[in-house]
Amino acid sequence: MINEPEEKNTEKKGNKRKRKPLETKKTINRWKVAFLVLVALIIASIGFVFMRITQVREPNYKPVPELVEKDGTPVIAIQSKKKQVNELIDFYLSDFQKGSDITYKFYLENEAMLNGTFKVLGHPIQFYLYFDPYVMDDGNVQLKAKSLSIGTLGLPMKEILKFVQRDYKLPNWVEVNPDDSTILLRLDQFRMQNGLFIRAEKINLVDDDIRMNIYLPKDTNDTTD
Repeated sequence: MINEPEEKNTEKKGNKRKRKPLETKKTINRWKVAFLVLVALIIASIGFVFMRITQVREPNYKPVPELVEKDGTPVIAIQSKKKQVNELIDFYLSDFQKGSDITYKFYLENEAMLNGTFKVLGHPIQFYLYFDPYVMDDGNVQLKAKSLSIGTLGLPMKEILKFVQRDYKLPNWVEVNPDDSTILLRLDQFRMQNGLFIRAEKINLVDDDIRMNIYLPKDTNDTTD
């Protein structure tokens, strides 16, 4: 009779010892669920960013005009520096982008740079796209994308250029080509007063030497002769 209480106490102690692993297992499961939820949120956020950039809101039906070889006589030769050109670009874009919800900047340093933003989960993400400029034989200027700075997001230049092409308000003489990572400044389509047009002659950003010629159209010459 004396041994019976001891056996019961032993059983109770054994039951208490068996509960501890169950509590530990529940705690581990909670951490596991929390970790999986966090991973799922990260994956969903990355997926949202990728879809936001690559989605096509509507087809781009903007016609691309053919290159126009213009004949004329150079009447003004312009040799300028980056500071002066940047002031002109800033003035032009400020006026051109009035009323636009999405704005951007383009300026020249030792490289040509496009600075803009796009929104991810309601927060603006800033990017810098760097270009090397090349003067083409027809007097137009090609900007070849060479690098991209966008914080910690690892997005390719092609996708950023698609975003620029789709969402930014661009002049009709600016042609974005995401597939070959270029932007073409179609000076042959840039209209000036009285038919005057511009041809780029030289762009050397490192030596701060930018040269362009303003031409008088050949038709105007014929009518004035």
